[in-house]
Amino acid sequence: MKIAILANEKAYQELTELSHQIVWRRVTSLESLLQTNDVDVLINLNDDAGEGNYASITLPVFINSVSSTLKENNHSQNILRINGWKGFLKRPSWEISGQISKPHEALLSLLGKSFSLFADEPGFVSARIIAMIINEAYFAKEEQISTEAEIDTALKLGTNYPKGPFEWVKEIGPKNVYSLLKKLTSIDKRYSPSKSLEAEALIP
Repeated sequence: MKIAILANEKAYQELTELSHQIVWRRVTSLESLLQTNDVDVLINLNDDAGEGNYASITLPVFINSVSSTLKENNHSQNILRINGWKGFLKRPSWEISGQISKPHEALLSLLGKSFSLFADEPGFVSARIIAMIINEAYFAKEEQISTEAEIDTALKLGTNYPKGPFEWVKEIGPKNVYSLLKKLTSIDKRYSPSKSLEAEALIP
C-alpha cells in the first residue's frame, strides 16, 4: 500500500514506525497532497486538516479534525475524521467519524489499529473528556488551589491517568484544546474555557 502523508516530523515518525509494509510519501503542503494521485490513501495530520478543500479528490482520505465536523465543512464520503491530536495516534484504537471504506480499513489493519465509529460531532469522546479535565485544572490554578506540577502529580497518583492535565496540554497544544472547548460551548456552557487557558491559547 502507498500512502501520501502531510504531517509534522513527530506525527510522521509516530505513524510511519507502525508499519514497514507501507510505502510512505511525505509531502509538505496541502496543495502537494491534493496533487498526489499514484497512492492508495491520503492522510493529513495538520491541526487545520479539517478546513482543507478535498473536493477534487476521490481517493480515501484521513484528516485530523477534532473540533470541526465533516458536515460543517461539506466533506464528501471519501473523507474520514480522526482524532489526530499529539499522543492519540499511539493508541491501539482510533476514534473515527465518517463512512469507512475497504481502503480505509486496509490501512488501519496494516497500522495494527482497531477503531470506533462515532457520530460526526466535535471532539469525539476522549478529546472532550481530556479537554474538560485540562480546563478544570486551569480553573484550579486560577483559584490558586495548587501549582501545575502538583496538579499533574495529584491526577496521576489519584486517578492513575497516564499524564497530568498540564502535561497533556503541552503535548496537545493549548490552541487545540481551547478551539474544541469554544466549539463545545455553543452546545453546552459547561465547556466554557477558563480565562488563563484562553490567554495561553491566544498568544501569537
